[in-house]
Amino acid sequence: MTTSVDLPADLNARDDDGLCWSFLDEARDRSVVVPGAVIIAGDADAPAFVEIVDTVVINTGTIVRFRILPGAIDEYEAVLARNRRSA
Repeated sequence: MTTSVDLPADLNARDDDGLCWSFLDEARDRSVVVPGAVIIAGDADAPAFVEIVDTVVINTGTIVRFRILPGAIDEYEAVLARNRRSA
């Protein structure tokens, strides 16, 4: 299965606080990339659910800082599928 990412990112790139980061202008839909939101970041080969921590405006644009949530995309999809079947 192919997963579309909301925010392309190198999930190994970390800032001094240990948070992952990417540039807001690379987001598929910038309106969903807000503090507290849970989105999919990474790339097609390594997507992950992440929680947006904050955005920081710098000279070259806006940086989005986020933390990776535990577990794999497939695990979250399995939970949702079970929930839909039992509803």
